[in-house]
Amino acid sequence: MAELKKNILATLAYFDVFNYPLTREEICLFLPAKYELMLFDVAMACLVSCRLIYRFDKFYTLKNDPYLIKRRNDGNQKAFEMIKVARKVGNILIRFPYVRGIAISGSLSKNYADEGSDIDLFIITATNRLWIARTLMHCFKKLTFLVNREHYFCMNYYIDEQQLEIAEKNIYTATEVVTLIPIQGDTTFADFFTANAWTRNYLPNHIMRVSTAKSLNKIILKGVVEWLFNNRFGDMLDDRLMKVTAGRWNQKTQQKRLNNHGILLAMAVDKHYAKPDPENFQYKLISRYETKVAQLLIENHHSVAN
Repeated sequence: MAELKKNILATLAYFDVFNYPLTREEICLFLPAKYELMLFDVAMACLVSCRLIYRFDKFYTLKNDPYLIKRRNDGNQKAFEMIKVARKVGNILIRFPYVRGIAISGSLSKNYADEGSDIDLFIITATNRLWIARTLMHCFKKLTFLVNREHYFCMNYYIDEQQLEIAEKNIYTATEVVTLIPIQGDTTFADFFTANAWTRNYLPNHIMRVSTAKSLNKIILKGVVEWLFNNRFGDMLDDRLMKVTAGRWNQKTQQKRLNNHGILLAMAVDKHYAKPDPENFQYKLISRYETKVAQLLIENHHSVAN
């Protein structure tokens, strides 16, 4: 029982970093181990009665603050509308050469959005053609600035089919992987989730969602462009685009340029991935989370142990 209570607190603590209360079902999903539901409910009741966690309607949180519930409900409603837009965006972007899969990521994949939220997208490309695909997509994104729709096209994380397994393995990356909402490329994401089965070590109760993705359809123009670049020239072009992009991003980082959210612009670059690297964000977040859990257990050792 003590271990179960600790894990419930740890689960709530992770989402508390984002001021995001959870339902009973969500807490079960994000627990780091499997438990019988009856035992789980007893542990939850104990934690509520000891005022280690607080219940507001169907939501649970570490903070005795009902405003968090309003914030979540408003955010869920906003996310519902934005996810519909994201699916339309996916219908556009899947037409680009070498794009094999698209998923919603970031806060929107956790069913939350506010007025400042973007539509963050996770993109899977064909092997060794990530940089051609990314360059074409980002040239298109520049056009969206003309109509003030650039925040709908935040394509900030790319991998290719050769390197589907996420290298960093921790609670943050596991949560990001299992909460992805695939919208294009069902078989591609089936392979992706198989390659990232390590997430079960962190979140054994969470089932990853392939069923939300559409199957890929043949697009004549897309096929023609890919045929034109499926050769040595395409290999050289992809390598060149990677080097040019890496150089530009290094310059942005050295100049300490910030994005619209005030975060330092930085990107980790490789032949098989392109991903944001804002001052080791994930490691700072994990450190905050672990500190919060340790503090909770120290302050409430007696209540958790019984």
